[in-house]
Amino acid sequence: MIDVSVIIPTFNRMWCLPKAVESCRHTGCRTEIIVVDDGSTDGTWEWLQKQEDIVALRQANWGKDCAVNAGFAKAGGEYVRFLDSDDWLLAGATDAQLTLARKENADVVVSGFEVCDEAENLIRRSPWSECDDFIAQQLGECDSSHYSAYLFRRSFIANIPHRQEFAYRDDRMFVIEMAMAKPKVAVYDQPSFGHRHHSQNRLQFPNGLRAIQTNYQHLQIYRKALTQLEEQGKLTLRRKKAAARALWPLAHWIAYSHLDEACEVADWIFKLDPAFQVPEAGMLGKLYRGIGFRNTERVLAFRRKFVTPFRRS
Repeated sequence: MIDVSVIIPTFNRMWCLPKAVESCRHTGCRTEIIVVDDGSTDGTWEWLQKQEDIVALRQANWGKDCAVNAGFAKAGGEYVRFLDSDDWLLAGATDAQLTLARKENADVVVSGFEVCDEAENLIRRSPWSECDDFIAQQLGECDSSHYSAYLFRRSFIANIPHRQEFAYRDDRMFVIEMAMAKPKVAVYDQPSFGHRHHSQNRLQFPNGLRAIQTNYQHLQIYRKALTQLEEQGKLTLRRKKAAARALWPLAHWIAYSHLDEACEVADWIFKLDPAFQVPEAGMLGKLYRGIGFRNTERVLAFRRKFVTPFRRS
């Protein structure tokens, strides 16, 4: 029997993959390390062939979601966790979370995490936020940590894949869908992994056309989740308010390229929460409250196009 399977998707990350893999070793429990090479060209596959304790899989460059699903299909652990190849697990965390999972018969063990800079210097610790509505937390009521900090019972998430239609935000859809399945949750009160801020390419911070696609996928996550909750009679006002809070910055990001669609999101926010208060302070907040979302975004677009370049010159 394998206790924990750690699934690591990777693409051209030889600069950081060895640390991620090493952090999965030296556990007291029986740990399976599964690395899925998503078509790397930087020597990743050749390096993996030399690691005797790794289950190495290789696929064409189909994306992270497909890589994670391939790794999960291979996993044999009672519990699983997902780790990005530019991050790492903290010593002792997997053993401690597994012990807690078995003690409390938990479907998921959550925790906080540490944020580090590119040189691995600690920036801050992000502890787990206590919340008595796990779904509202995942929708945006408060911080929900990072899903690499979670340990999942494999059988509980067996029918919750990383969905390709949300490729750039697949982990967000995954945890919301997982929360809607009503897991028994246990809380590990220590950070469980290190999250690295770096200047290399990341799926979470795309530019250009990918940024538009990411915003669209993010919006569709909320449309799907809230529709399902409403059909189940579980879309409470609290959960509507949580979603509205998360959708407000998304409306602003969408307005960079698609103002009409962004205004539709803003209208949806106020339908979800008629008492919604614009969170921005100062002059920006006064603009949103005084002249409305559409006109404020027009002012901001004018400023980005004409004022900011002039100041830089």
